[in-house]
Amino acid sequence: MRYGSIAGALLFTAGMLAFMGIITAETLYPGYSTAQNTISDLGATLPPDSIIVEPSATIFNTTMILSGLLIIVAAYFIHSMFRRQAITALLGLFGTGVLGVGIFDGSYGDIHAIFSLLAFLAGGLSAVASYSVQAGPIRYFSVALGGISLLDLILYYVMLDASPFAVFGIGGLERWIAYPILLWVIGFGGYLMGHSRP
Repeated sequence: MRYGSIAGALLFTAGMLAFMGIITAETLYPGYSTAQNTISDLGATLPPDSIIVEPSATIFNTTMILSGLLIIVAAYFIHSMFRRQAITALLGLFGTGVLGVGIFDGSYGDIHAIFSLLAFLAGGLSAVASYSVQAGPIRYFSVALGGISLLDLILYYVMLDASPFAVFGIGGLERWIAYPILLWVIGFGGYLMGHSRP
């Protein structure tokens, strides 16, 4: 139960930190568009002419680094609690992806893209896989949130601009991948804290 409380608190904090970090960085970025700019633009735009806007870049990159570390540590406690290697591995990869996004901002090009894809893919799969260690309605919400994220991600890579999510612009499309995962992180964290009460 103690492991569950710690893991839940870490995940809840990571999700809230990521959400608030993104929102704060957006408000301090002149001319930023949630439709036309990707989330990672807050840290730095893609090369060759990368644009870095402060303090948005520092806020975004720092919150991604901290969130990634919290998720990785949470994966350890979740493994200690459930002993499910698939969930442990997926959560660890998810945290590593988020951490990499913060360390290697958009100016790193392909390296950043690899960590972003890792975060999105492992995050969506983590949400779906958590079904097996949850009870009640939360398990269905977890599958739904992970499924939405993965569906958007797959359609984007298969259909590109023809994806139904493309109507939201690249920024909106990316948020339909990232935000369901963050909602799951917060929800799963709350579930673990509540489930671990004496």
